[in-house]
Amino acid sequence: MSAVDEILQSLPVGQIAQELGARPEEVQRAAAAALPALLGGLQANATDPDGARSLTEALGQHDPGLVDGGVDLAQVDTRDGEAIAAHIFGDNQGQVAQQLGGLQGVGGPLVQRLIPILAPIVMSWLAKQVLGQAGAGGSLGQAQGGGVGGSILSDALGSVLGRATGQAGMGSDQSVDRREAQGFDTGTIIRDVLGGLLGGGRR
Repeated sequence: MSAVDEILQSLPVGQIAQELGARPEEVQRAAAAALPALLGGLQANATDPDGARSLTEALGQHDPGLVDGGVDLAQVDTRDGEAIAAHIFGDNQGQVAQQLGGLQGVGGPLVQRLIPILAPIVMSWLAKQVLGQAGAGGSLGQAQGGGVGGSILSDALGSVLGRATGQAGMGSDQSVDRREAQGFDTGTIIRDVLGGLLGGGRR
């Protein structure tokens, strides 16, 4: 299962739709476009050593348990999500949202309102994956920092993001077929929508 599919399955789509005043199918399509952009943006940040270090530290502030057994929307901090989105996309947030919304036919405003909900969920999913990849005991907050522990987590971060964004573009044949039937290609979202907007990492 791809990273995007895994995160999508954890989302309380009906609750989010009610919160945003949208139809569940609109939220599903908007999320399927926004998630690869968030993962691709995080990967762009992580290509810079300082960006990777900053991201690893940020993961320690997100509970990996948020995505276990389905996300509880009440536990999602959208103010945190706004800060994450600003860090990933900078001044390009509106442009990214508009392009993503155009791809899905759901409009940029819905995507822009959805991203602050999705961003903390993506960070919690990533924290869970990185902690598992690193094989670190305890929490990310305890394991981060300098030395061997920090290096292991940084390496795990790069590995997880590489797989996640690679899966977003490729995935299983079944996932690709399903996405093509829905009218979008998550690999194209990362390549064409983000393009050169994010540069080599915002740190």
